[in-house]
Amino acid sequence: MELPFESNNDGGLAADGFERLQETFGRHLQRSQGGMAFCVYREGEPLARFYGGSTIKRGALTAAAEELWSPKTLAVMFSGTKGVVATVAAILVDRGQLDVRRPVADYWPEFAAGGKQDVRVYHLLNHTVGLPYVDPEPLGEESQYDNTGNAAALAAQTPLWKPGSKVAYHATTYGYLMSELLLRATGKSVGELISELISAPLGLDIYLGLPEELDPRLATIFRSESYAISTYLQDPERRRIVDRMYRNLLAEDKDPFNSVAMRRGQLAAGGGIATADAMANLYSRLASPEGDLVSAEALRDATRTWSEGVDAINDRPLRFGLGYELADPIGTYGPVAPAFGHSGAGGGLHGAWPDKNVGFSFLTNEMLAENQDTRVKDLLKELAQLV
Repeated sequence: MELPFESNNDGGLAADGFERLQETFGRHLQRSQGGMAFCVYREGEPLARFYGGSTIKRGALTAAAEELWSPKTLAVMFSGTKGVVATVAAILVDRGQLDVRRPVADYWPEFAAGGKQDVRVYHLLNHTVGLPYVDPEPLGEESQYDNTGNAAALAAQTPLWKPGSKVAYHATTYGYLMSELLLRATGKSVGELISELISAPLGLDIYLGLPEELDPRLATIFRSESYAISTYLQDPERRRIVDRMYRNLLAEDKDPFNSVAMRRGQLAAGGGIATADAMANLYSRLASPEGDLVSAEALRDATRTWSEGVDAINDRPLRFGLGYELADPIGTYGPVAPAFGHSGAGGGLHGAWPDKNVGFSFLTNEMLAENQDTRVKDLLKELAQLV
């Protein structure tokens, strides 16, 4: 385990101890219509790195136009972004700039409307605030990119339930809420904070608001023919709530995932863009006992259980810390606990096994439905036997 193993394309040279992990990655790569990467780091140093496939859907263009997935390939992380925002929040807590036990209205006075004067910061981070969709939505076809307008609407809303009494994944509103809260607490946008607190000091390719000059490195996202969201949900009434939550992000006639608005916008719920190397590196530093990014005390508080149960909207088992997903009953983070991080729509997953001091990241451009996707679970199963 002392030497990192790297496989750059569909094959690669085997290294002692990594053959089965390589085989698992290769098996899924053979089935893929696009590309993927899986990276594992310990305390900022790579243990294993696998890359392969195409940065576009295979066959979408001529073979000459297809580019192989490489260590420099960037991709949209979708909700993997939420884990980066949670890390920003933990850093700010560590520095005394944010107190998760204080009312949100202490930072953002307008938020007290609609009976929310006693809502705490942790209610936003642990998905219990009861604001899963924006009502009314700001006007305009691309209103989902309007952080300020959506935050203002949420500040005026009355929660669907008493904050803290139910847990339900706030798929998009988490981003609007946290963006405005962090802006009020620091005077800086969440994209600026990610750059100043994480990306720049650590030299990591993690962006919320991708610079135009990096566009050529960005993989093209596409959905499999059977892609679906909320696969645990059977109730048609609550399915309508899910449709409101995601708005036109899932419309068949639109392609928001590859839009310039998505790249440039600072959508803190799902617009982050990164390499798998960068995300594995980040989580390995969080898992490090040295606590050089977030103190051990602050990380313990951020990764203990703050909410858990069956999602009140989606019927999926959930367990949250302060913005981080935690090891859950359906094995999202593999056979190891404790674990924390955040998954993303279509199959991406980024996280840490703190007792093993490792961080990992699976990044792909081919979106598969959760009830059909075994890629990262198979990889984590093999990784657990190695570390």
